[in-house]
Amino acid sequence: MFYYLLEYINKTFGPPGFDVFRFITFRAAAAAITALVISWLVGPRIIRILKEKQIGESAKLEAPASHRAKAGTPTMGGLIVLAAVVIPVLLWGELHNTYVWLLLLATVLLGTVGFIDDYLKVVKKYPKGLIGEYKIVGQVLVGIIVGSVLYFGPEFSHYNSITTVPFFKNLTLDFGILYIPMIIFVIVATSNAVNLTDGLDGLAIGTLSITFISVAVISYATGRVDFSNYLNIIYLPRSGELAVFSAAVIGAGFGFLWYNAYPAQVFMGDTGSLALGGALGVIMVMIKKELLLPIVGGIFFAETVSVLIQKSYFKYTKKKYGQGKRVFRMAPIHHHFELLGWPEPKIVMRFYIVAIILAILSLATFKVR
Repeated sequence: MFYYLLEYINKTFGPPGFDVFRFITFRAAAAAITALVISWLVGPRIIRILKEKQIGESAKLEAPASHRAKAGTPTMGGLIVLAAVVIPVLLWGELHNTYVWLLLLATVLLGTVGFIDDYLKVVKKYPKGLIGEYKIVGQVLVGIIVGSVLYFGPEFSHYNSITTVPFFKNLTLDFGILYIPMIIFVIVATSNAVNLTDGLDGLAIGTLSITFISVAVISYATGRVDFSNYLNIIYLPRSGELAVFSAAVIGAGFGFLWYNAYPAQVFMGDTGSLALGGALGVIMVMIKKELLLPIVGGIFFAETVSVLIQKSYFKYTKKKYGQGKRVFRMAPIHHHFELLGWPEPKIVMRFYIVAIILAILSLATFKVR
């Protein structure tokens, strides 16, 4: 909204300095600051309402015993994050951009799925919240919407089914009609991966914020013909606006971390983790960098793999020996480190360090080819 208002003022009256509002870099910075301020303003009010309504986290039996003390901490704090992401994008983004609206739609829809799950768990007291199959159905529907627009949309026709391969300069993969199932898989995988990571105070939102710094840079470069030519990556007109959304996530993430850092005053819940995890997958699909996700989102990838390894090995050993064995003391892997005796803040900080290294490595892949 500000984008069009200030553009109108600039064209009509031409005051010096207003032309800066056209630039994505300025608007991305403005979106990040706006998101941070909204988090700080809205956060205490939402936390207070959640406490008054007694919308608190239930004790997780599948988590280490030390987590029992967290029972009752307000959850559904993802509402803070969603407000702090959507509002700045609407204020500072280019609203005639298909990328922006499709990403906002996917984020809100996945946030709604997460909200229903949180509501059923903490308000209706359903032990497992939304039935897993229904949750997957919601994620798949979002994937179908995103995939259909990107595959059949006329403005995406030149690159509607291809993706780039990390570390290879001129190599692309063309999935054809299978691109839509691939998009569905990416969105379901990333949203659930971030959900699995959301198990320690500040872990998911902090690593997400770090990850989105890289995503913002990649999106900006992809939307500029000079940068994309220099890096020899696919140039996607108008995709640079995704940097504004990414910046809003960064600001919202750091703002939410103010309340979610150890000891957490509020948890993000599925409302936030499914929405932001899905948003990460959608952006990477849009900019044709989905195969880079295991690097840029390496923390979430490792958390998911640890769960898959744990379950697979347990089933295998139980079938073969009659008694299941485990690779990790507990999965996801952050719980393994807890049971090794690492303090929760130390685990989170070390995961942040790894996330920063992975973010740098993901950017380095554009030159190491």
